[in-house]
Amino acid sequence: MLSNASILRKVATTAIRRSMATEAAHKPPLDLYGLNARYANATYIAASKSNTLDQVESELLAIKNSASTSKAFASFLENPLISRDEKTKSVTDMLSGKTTPVTLNLMTVLAGNARLNAIVGIADTYVQLMKAKRGEVEATIISAEPLNKTQTAAVQDAMKSQFPEGAKVVLESKVDPSILGGLQIQIGDKFLDLSVGSRIEEVGRTAV
Repeated sequence: MLSNASILRKVATTAIRRSMATEAAHKPPLDLYGLNARYANATYIAASKSNTLDQVESELLAIKNSASTSKAFASFLENPLISRDEKTKSVTDMLSGKTTPVTLNLMTVLAGNARLNAIVGIADTYVQLMKAKRGEVEATIISAEPLNKTQTAAVQDAMKSQFPEGAKVVLESKVDPSILGGLQIQIGDKFLDLSVGSRIEEVGRTAV
């Protein structure tokens, strides 16, 4: 028969294991650091626990969009002459009942810490975490002229070996006439320069 001390140890051990498992389930998928990451990580964990990850992402993107399209809102975020209390009240009045509690809490905390001007960077970092959660890999194809569907499909097919199995590829095409011809390909933090412009520069650096 187990003693009271043994039972208490067993209960405590079980509780700790459950707590650790719960924390691991809500842990952000990337290890990011810095001011923006600190707020984005905390927001991700809170959103995960409340099952509102996607909704919070949409709300943060909407706030970011407002910051870029509304001069008045951008000025409010940046203005250091508006007191923290006033900004907190304004944010609460603006968002209360219109966003998730997670987004509202983030914005009021930023207002209280005089960090509202960081919201765009925090939103971008949160989106980065969400893309990692969804297994998305960003790839950019840069060409001198727009690629047609057949050309784009051929490039995509050639790039498959560069992606992890099961990755969801988010492909973006850009046109940059300055590369003259060929392609430049960005996959995550990897960059492959197959442009004519780079070849010309290489020839120029080669001693005759």
